[in-house]
Amino acid sequence: MTEQFRDAPIFDADQHMYETAEALTKYLPERYAPAVQYGQFGRQTRIVINGRVSDFIPNPTFERVAAPGAHEKFFAGENAEGQTLREMQGRAIEAPAATRTPEDRVKELDRQGVVEAINYPTLASLIEHATADDPELTLAIIHALNQWMAEHWSFNYRNRVFSTPIINLSEVDAAQRELEYVIANGAKVALIKPGPVNGLRGWRSPALPEFDPFWRDVEAAGFPIVLHASYPPLDSYVNTWEPPHTQNFMAMSAFRWMVLGHREIADMLTSLICHGTLTRFPKLRIASVENGSGWIFPLFNDFEDLQKKMPQNFPEHPHEVFRRNVWVSPFWEGCVSDVVNTVGWDKVMFGSDYPHPEGLAEPKGFWKYAEGMDVRRTYDFMGDNARRFMGLPIANPDPDAVNPPALVAPGGGAA
Repeated sequence: MTEQFRDAPIFDADQHMYETAEALTKYLPERYAPAVQYGQFGRQTRIVINGRVSDFIPNPTFERVAAPGAHEKFFAGENAEGQTLREMQGRAIEAPAATRTPEDRVKELDRQGVVEAINYPTLASLIEHATADDPELTLAIIHALNQWMAEHWSFNYRNRVFSTPIINLSEVDAAQRELEYVIANGAKVALIKPGPVNGLRGWRSPALPEFDPFWRDVEAAGFPIVLHASYPPLDSYVNTWEPPHTQNFMAMSAFRWMVLGHREIADMLTSLICHGTLTRFPKLRIASVENGSGWIFPLFNDFEDLQKKMPQNFPEHPHEVFRRNVWVSPFWEGCVSDVVNTVGWDKVMFGSDYPHPEGLAEPKGFWKYAEGMDVRRTYDFMGDNARRFMGLPIANPDPDAVNPPALVAPGGGAA
């Protein structure tokens, strides 16, 4: 058996920061200050948004955190002892310096053997859900967080750490202004929560034509957008089946794990295709990150079936639209070849989820789970496809690497 090639320059499409306690409040206008508080409940610090306490993120100030990769055995399906996530993670540690500053992150990237990384905020997954009933507050907090991020991390640190501002689409005009702000301040990529948004006209798909002015600006700027896993929008639905005793993901029941799944990303991409955004703006670059990949093949099957039933609703085949516009970063424990065979070699990206406990302790720990990739696929998956998504030069020195390989359909035939 040929030894796995491991020398491709790594671009990690899924790393995170741990925000400081002032991240949400330093630039928040005073009139909104009462809506964002940190409270002490016994020995635990909790974030309180609009008077509602959340434990979705166990320690929202991140002084002490679970060690990177602490839950690796759980997500790798190697939990023969039946430990809970809390039992598996052991004692909390002081947040690594690399999670707090860009200077320390670059040192950590050097140690990890990673060239570039996309760096997402952690608190963002909570904020948009917690403030969804007050769009004005959502927009104010998100802008304050973006201002803090621009100051504390910068959106592009030495062309190696690409921190992602958040854009909330509850108001189209406000989303356009935020896009203009982040691009003017050096952002190279932005984060949007996958799910419907609550605005002046109630809950809506952000792919409806009324949002076209925003997507037109995104396309004109050649600006990539990541749909990163977030607080699940179906949580309230699952609560009707099984009322939760906590929002903490580490204490979710087996039923909740199964039902929540990753429906939100499948629905978001379905809306972008069925509501026509990706056809009206065919140059958009959209990435799904930390949403896994198990939902892709069923979605492709459903699209194939629906397109035959309702061809008049699809000016382009949904598969072609997905393969043209959408990149995917599967879970590190997932099967890369299955995703490649469905969406294409040029659209699948590596992500470690460092420093989160559900991620890998080390990005290169991926090789333990890799099913074997040839040199070309290794270059593409471990770095160059993320560079294609970001609009950066690829690293593969092979002149043919600028041309993505032909798509190989499930079963081995050309698509």
